[in-house]
Amino acid sequence: MHLKKLILATCLLTNTLMAETSVGLNINEDDLEISAEFNINDMAYYSSGTNYILSINYLYMDEDHLATVGFSGENSLQGIEDLSMAFGAKLVFRNDFLALPLMAKAKYTLPFTDTVPITSMIATVAYAPSVLSFSNAASYTEFRLEADMEVISNIHLFTGYRNIDTDYEEEDSKFNESLYLGMKLSF
Repeated sequence: MHLKKLILATCLLTNTLMAETSVGLNINEDDLEISAEFNINDMAYYSSGTNYILSINYLYMDEDHLATVGFSGENSLQGIEDLSMAFGAKLVFRNDFLALPLMAKAKYTLPFTDTVPITSMIATVAYAPSVLSFSNAASYTEFRLEADMEVISNIHLFTGYRNIDTDYEEEDSKFNESLYLGMKLSF
């Protein structure tokens, strides 16, 4: 029985890693964030202009934590080759806080020459008003801005700024506002 579960889990994990996947880690003095993105198109052998992405994040700071699981569709913006847009939603978990914010993400690849590594600017916004906030949550707001450079093939270094507000019914709470540095590996 355990052998069947082990074989099934190994097959699923192998298929996931064979798909276009990235795993990242970012830190500063007080925070640690681990993230992963999976291109569902590759796992389902689906090809179209739109990539469907499953993302998972875990942010730990000072004995508090925030976890998210998201789903989005991403495609290049028609007429602007170096700009891609993604739209979707994600579930946000924090202690007795649960929200389902809608999100938008823009990624612009800077048009440098071949002598400069691939460099991108990424902006992400997520918002859940009270109607998409559950448990003790009143609203959720997130803003991120990142600069990303692929320094070696499939290895990215990035720096960014994040501002996350988790407002409860009883009080407003700025969960995190910080600068960070990180590394991301793509498979």
